[in-house]
Amino acid sequence: MAKRERVHATTLPLPEAQAWPALIALCVGFFMILLDQTIVSVATPALQTGLGANYNEVVWVTSAYLLTFAVPLLVTGRLGDRFGPRSLYLGGMVVFTLSSLACGLSPSMTWLIIARAVQGLGAAMLTPQTMSVINRIFARERRGAALGVWGMTAGVANLTGPVLGGIITESIGWQWIFFINVPFGVLSVLLVYRYVPVFLTTERKVDPASIVLSVLAVFLLVFGLQQGETEDWALWIWVCLLAGLGFGWLFVRQQSRAERKGNDPLMPLKLFSFHNFSMGNVAIFAMGFVVAGTPLPIMLYLQHVHGMSPLAAGCMMIPQAFSSLTLSPYIGRKSDSYSPNKLAAMGYAISGLAYLGMFAVMQFSAPVWWVLVVTLFIGIGNSFVWSPNSTSTMRDLSPQLMGVGSGVYNTTRQLGSVLGSAAIGAVLQWRVNVTDLGAAYGQSVAVAALALLVGIWAALAANSRELSIEKRSQQADFQ
Repeated sequence: MAKRERVHATTLPLPEAQAWPALIALCVGFFMILLDQTIVSVATPALQTGLGANYNEVVWVTSAYLLTFAVPLLVTGRLGDRFGPRSLYLGGMVVFTLSSLACGLSPSMTWLIIARAVQGLGAAMLTPQTMSVINRIFARERRGAALGVWGMTAGVANLTGPVLGGIITESIGWQWIFFINVPFGVLSVLLVYRYVPVFLTTERKVDPASIVLSVLAVFLLVFGLQQGETEDWALWIWVCLLAGLGFGWLFVRQQSRAERKGNDPLMPLKLFSFHNFSMGNVAIFAMGFVVAGTPLPIMLYLQHVHGMSPLAAGCMMIPQAFSSLTLSPYIGRKSDSYSPNKLAAMGYAISGLAYLGMFAVMQFSAPVWWVLVVTLFIGIGNSFVWSPNSTSTMRDLSPQLMGVGSGVYNTTRQLGSVLGSAAIGAVLQWRVNVTDLGAAYGQSVAVAALALLVGIWAALAANSRELSIEKRSQQADFQ
C-alpha cells in the first residue's frame, strides 16, 4: 500500500481523463449531503404527525444533525491528512448511508434523532475530503472549472430537494426521504473506490489536546446558538457561549505548543499567513450566515401570507436553483483566468441587492411573482460566490495543508450557518410580535443583506493583496 500511495502522490495533479471521473464520484456524495438538508425541512410537518412528535423534538431532528456535522469538522479534516482523504470519505459515506436507512426505519422520535446525529457524523467525515481531493487532483490553473461543477452540484441539490421532498412526502411517505440516500450512497462508495486515488499521508500524530479543545469549543458555541432562541437566551446560554470562546482561545494557544512537542497541530496557525485563506474564511462565514438563515422566513412568508402549500412554496425556489445551476460551471472556468476575488465580490453584491429586493417585496406586499424575480438574482449571486471564493481561499495551500484547510473552511461556514439561523430567527420572533407578518419576514431577511456587506469587504480585501501573496506562496516551504 505504501508503494501505491507514493506513486499517486508523485503523479499529482491527475491527467484530465482521470481527474474528471474522480470529481463526478465525489459530487455524488456532495449532492447527497445537500439534498438531505433541504429535503428534510419540507417533510417536517409529516414527521411531526407520523411519529406524534412535539415541537422541541421536531427541532432536534435538524439540530442533532447540524450539531454532529459542525463539531468534528476540524478533526475530520485533519484526519484526512493523517489517514488519507479517500479513506475518510469512504468511511463517512458508509456511516451516512447506514444511518439514513436507520432514519427511514425509525419507530420513534428518539430513534430518529439519534440516527440523525450519526448521519451528521458521517457527513462531517466526508465533507472536508471533497474539497481537499479536488484541490489535489486538479492543477492550480484548472481548479476553478472543477469547483464550478462542484457549485453546480449544489444548485441541482437545492433545486431537487424541496420539490422532491414534497412529492415523496405526499405520495409514498416521509420515510422515503431517507431511503432515497441508500442507492446514492452505494453508488458513491463504488465510484470513489474506483476513481479517487490514494494519497501520501502524514506520519505525525495529531495533537490530542487540540482535538479535545476544538470539540469542546465548537460544541459549546454551536449548541448555545442553536438553543438560545428556544431558551429565550437564558443566563446559562451566555455562560455556554463564553465557555466556548474560552476553549477556543485555549485551542489557538495549544497549536503552537503542539508543534514544539513534535505533534501535528489540529489547525496550523501558518494557514493564516496566507491572506487570501483568512479573507476567504471571513467571506464564507457571511455566506453560511445567509444561506442557512433565509429559507425559513421566505418559506413562512409564502405559506402564511400567500397560503401556498409546502410543495408550491418549494417550487418558488426553482429560479434560484436554475440560475445557479446554469451559471456555476461558466463562472468556475472564468475564475481560472480572471481574479476570483473580484468575481466573488460581485456575487456578494448581487446577492445583497437581491435580499434587499426580497425585503421590499415582503415589506410592501408586492405581487408574489416578484419573489420569482428576486430568487433568480439570488441564484445568480450564489453562482458568483461558491467556486471563486473556494478557488481563492484554497489555491495557495500545499497538498499537506489541503485537508486541514478544508476542515477550517467548512467549520467556518457551518458556524456562520448556525449563527445566521439563530440571528435571523431571533429577529423574526421579535418583529412578529410588533408588526404584520409580511413586514416581519421582510425585516428578518434584511439582516442577510447586512451580513453580505462583510462578504463584499472580505473578497475585495483579498483581491488587493492577491499578487503579493502569490509570490509569497512560491517561496514558502510547507513540506
